[in-house]
Amino acid sequence: MSGPYPIRGSVVLPEAELVWRFSRSSGPGGQHVNTSDSQVELRFDLGATKALPEAWKARALERLASRLVDGVVSVRASEHRSQWRNRETAAVRLAALLAQASAPPPKPRKATKVPRGLNEKRLREKKARARTKKLRSSRDW
Repeated sequence: MSGPYPIRGSVVLPEAELVWRFSRSSGPGGQHVNTSDSQVELRFDLGATKALPEAWKARALERLASRLVDGVVSVRASEHRSQWRNRETAAVRLAALLAQASAPPPKPRKATKVPRGLNEKRLREKKARARTKKLRSSRDW
């Protein structure tokens, strides 16, 4: 999976704006894996990108504020033995993170009343249950 990486609709992350860094992984391994650079760190400068629409960018900057370091968001992957699979995982993770962070806010919920019929039915059932319990305990044993 080589770029561009789709976020939502026609918006994609261009390969040129992604910074890849590789290091030794502490994840699953076998022979040779501990000496190869299989851990992947993918960095994306969210503050300076031109790939995202301004409204999306503002929402993402606000929602990811705790994860950003100087406007740069970073994602790591070290689950797989191969660097290639870790690259794919990191790219998919970053695209999903940005899609979620730049999504529009949910529609506000309209406050509604409980329908009168439902409330009356609930009260009828409650009274019937209370009567059943009262009849059980009223006998003199």
